[in-house]
Amino acid sequence: MARADRKAAAAASAVSGIMTQRQILFVLFGLMAGMFLSALDQSVVGSAMRTIADDLKGLSAQAWVTTAYLITSTIATPIYGKLGDIFGRRRLFIAAITVFIIGSIACGFAMDMYQLAAFRAIQGIGAGGLFSLALTILADIVPPRDRAKFQGMFLAVFGTSSVLGPLIGGLFAGQDTILWTDGWRWVFLMNIPIGIGALLLVLSFLHVPHTPNRQRIDWWGAVTIIAAVVPMLLVAENGRDWGWDSALSIAMYATSIIGIVTFIISERAAGDSALLPLKLFKSRLFSLTTILGVIVGLGMFGGMMTLPLILQIVYGATATEAGLLMIPMVLGLMTASIVSGQITSKTGKYKIFMVLGTALMALSYLYLSTMKYDWQIWQVSVGMVMLGLGLGQMMQTLTIASQNAVTAADIGVATSAATFFRQMGGTLGVAIFLSILFNGLSDKADQIKAGITAAITANPALLTELTKLGGPAALGGLVSSDSSFLKNLDPALATPIKQAFAESAVLVFQSAGIVVAVAFVLSLFIKEVALRTKSGVQEKAEAAAAALG
Repeated sequence: MARADRKAAAAASAVSGIMTQRQILFVLFGLMAGMFLSALDQSVVGSAMRTIADDLKGLSAQAWVTTAYLITSTIATPIYGKLGDIFGRRRLFIAAITVFIIGSIACGFAMDMYQLAAFRAIQGIGAGGLFSLALTILADIVPPRDRAKFQGMFLAVFGTSSVLGPLIGGLFAGQDTILWTDGWRWVFLMNIPIGIGALLLVLSFLHVPHTPNRQRIDWWGAVTIIAAVVPMLLVAENGRDWGWDSALSIAMYATSIIGIVTFIISERAAGDSALLPLKLFKSRLFSLTTILGVIVGLGMFGGMMTLPLILQIVYGATATEAGLLMIPMVLGLMTASIVSGQITSKTGKYKIFMVLGTALMALSYLYLSTMKYDWQIWQVSVGMVMLGLGLGQMMQTLTIASQNAVTAADIGVATSAATFFRQMGGTLGVAIFLSILFNGLSDKADQIKAGITAAITANPALLTELTKLGGPAALGGLVSSDSSFLKNLDPALATPIKQAFAESAVLVFQSAGIVVAVAFVLSLFIKEVALRTKSGVQEKAEAAAAALG
């Protein structure tokens, strides 16, 4: 088809609000490429961070590289949702990819850790729009009834990236140079060709009509949400080092509470122009699915961040190997998301997947809470598969339910709000469950000491090896900071540490199981609303025609 013909076809579909299957697929490729970038970037840096910090001589500053990205991507999510409603989703998605590419280039040429943290913040500004805008654009062009099967494809991309991230990060970090450039820098530079490909697809095929919205920009909402969220994220990321009851942490709590109160006041005053319009929460369905999303986001990280640590500390896997060993969970997630999406598209039923999803997640944690340090990896994989099957049913169903609970005009802010609250739940989940994990390990110091003492009594030669590591008191800190020493440690000395870590992980699974059980009970009270059969663009076009008529 000639270029002029393609443009004419795109214009015709834009006017009618209906896109052909071929046009939808090309748009989806661009959206999934953008989502792939966002999801991959969350996991790829972690496995390369040690190499990056060593090369840039800034190990003590590595936390800020992660925190900077987390803060900007979280804050940007609701802002993109509202600006997309005002200026058009296509324009904002293009801007998000462009900012992400610029941030990636800058990260690839960072000369110290503080520069890298600043450039990661720029990356985060772009990443904040890639995930939520992709789901919103999908809602614009595909009716809720058909959307589930496409979101299954999105989740497949998300799951694949979570496995590829540690593999790619470890691969690049393991190379001294690639094309005359430090290997680790390609962790960021590889985003450039993928981002440009996504950008070209979106520019060529995404032609969603947009009616200019003359709402004012909610600047007070943007300022107050920063005041509410940034202190909360800072203490969530650094609370274990600062001390949860330290003066600095308490100051962060107080600042965040003041920010939340002022944010609510400013949003109430802004009305329909608000960054997160409070009218959305008048919908019982939207409110319940949002709360459910926060709880699931909190609970899911109980397993998703503990399982890789178990694989590395208890089983001695590298970060790359741990990524490969997580494949069973990803396969469960992909299978459940695709199958549940197909069933939802055919039947229009989705509540059943909220109930089954939370039930499977709770059962997976119940099973994993019986774990022993001498379990075989296949036994851990059983729990991974169950967790993946539960997550795969939940993630897309929550998004569809949130979007279906609001009018087409509010899909943008509803999607970004649901994504934002789920991210906040996940961030708090990481903070809470890491604290449970390592506090549990600290509580078992006497148990570890007794096991090591027994080993030395049986073989006094082990005392020399232990002394080189700083004695029994230093082992807890080593496990928390760099557990690689366990690989070369005599099994008699390593076993008490591995056993204590496995028992601490059980505490995490028990706690996460309780959280998810609450989500299961809540899912029973959600009322299923029939999925609409028209896309967001079609509904807006019909509403505009009715207003004129």
